[in-house]
Amino acid sequence: MPDEDPDELVYQLAAESIAADDPTGWFERLYVAATDDASVVPWDRGLPHPMLVEWVAAKRLTGAGRRALVVGCGLGADAEYVAGLGYDTTAFDVSETAVRIARDRFPGSPVRYLAADLLDPPAAWREAFALVVESYTVQSLPESAHRRAIGQLTRLVARGGTLIVIAAGREAAEPVPQGPPWPLTDAEIAAFAADGLQPVRVEDIADPRAPMRRRWRAEFHRP
Repeated sequence: MPDEDPDELVYQLAAESIAADDPTGWFERLYVAATDDASVVPWDRGLPHPMLVEWVAAKRLTGAGRRALVVGCGLGADAEYVAGLGYDTTAFDVSETAVRIARDRFPGSPVRYLAADLLDPPAAWREAFALVVESYTVQSLPESAHRRAIGQLTRLVARGGTLIVIAAGREAAEPVPQGPPWPLTDAEIAAFAADGLQPVRVEDIADPRAPMRRRWRAEFHRP
C-alpha cells in the first residue's frame, strides 16, 4: 500500500477493531499490510527508541544473562538492542505477522520472538524478568483497556527487577483523542506502581513532536 497514508490506515484499522470490541485485532491487519510495505507501520524506526538508549546509557546497564522482556516488540529493533546488552531476551507481539517479520529481519538473532497478548500473558511470565521494556504499547490500546494492560505488565517484573515505560502523555482534563495513540495520564503512569513496584524516576518530558506535546519515561523497581 505505498500510496496509503500510514496514520490514516492506523486510524481506520483501529476504529474498525474497536467497533468490533476487539482492541488488539487491528495490529495483525496492520502488520499484514507491512509484509509488502513496512512504511505503513508509522512507529517502526528500524532503530531502538532513543529514549530507551539514553536511559540505558545513563544507567550503564548490562544484562549479564539476566532475563528481559520486550512488550509489543513490533518488528524487533528494541528487542535486538536489549539482547545486545547481554540480556536473555524474550520479545512478544499480539500480531503473529509482526513476530514472523521480526524473525526474518534478524536471522540468527538470540531473541525469542513470540506471539502473545499483553491483556492475557502466559502465567509462566509472572515475576520472571529482571528487565521489562514497555515502549508505546499501552498507549496503542484504547483508554478502556489501559488499566487491564498496566495491571498485567506490573506482574511480569521479577524481584529486584526493573520496568521502564516510554509513552506519550496527556493531561487528564484534555479530551481523550480518537487515537491511536491514546496518551497516558499522570494517574495512569502512577498506576504502574502496583504489585510491589516502586517508582524510581518519573520524567515528564516536553516534546513538541508528541501527540499532546508530552512524553513519559518512567522507571519502576520491585525490591
